[in-house]
Amino acid sequence: MRIIIKKFTELNTEELYQILKLRADVFVIEQNCLYADCDDRDRHAHHLFVEKNGSIVGYLRILDKGQTFDEIAIGRVLVREDYRGIGLARHMMSKALIFVTEYMHEDTVKLSAQQYLTEFYESLGFEQISEVYEEDGIPHVDMQFQGIAG
Repeated sequence: MRIIIKKFTELNTEELYQILKLRADVFVIEQNCLYADCDDRDRHAHHLFVEKNGSIVGYLRILDKGQTFDEIAIGRVLVREDYRGIGLARHMMSKALIFVTEYMHEDTVKLSAQQYLTEFYESLGFEQISEVYEEDGIPHVDMQFQGIAG
């Protein structure tokens, strides 16, 4: 397995197709959530994905300031069902936080987390900064990671 980070314009058509299909498989079909996945933010994001034998098995996107929050944001975090439970999401998030620090030179990251994942993000150093709210029929909370750069 290898982790790859690319800007939208660097993705080839196969990578983009696999990313969009995996996001639809997890967020639309598995979670039974009808929403507009292609939200134009992809064009202003870095796409971190895990590739194994030509298949994308994990994904998240890192959004520039102003796309979701005033700070850098991480979103669309997912792992293909048959790769869950091996720490892949934790590894991807760690790599994303390092990327934000070393490449983007930022020290604050925000995300909108599905409420059931609050403990996972807290274990990575995020803190809940909002009350629970509903987004696309699913309870969410805003979370923030502060002080990556030290």
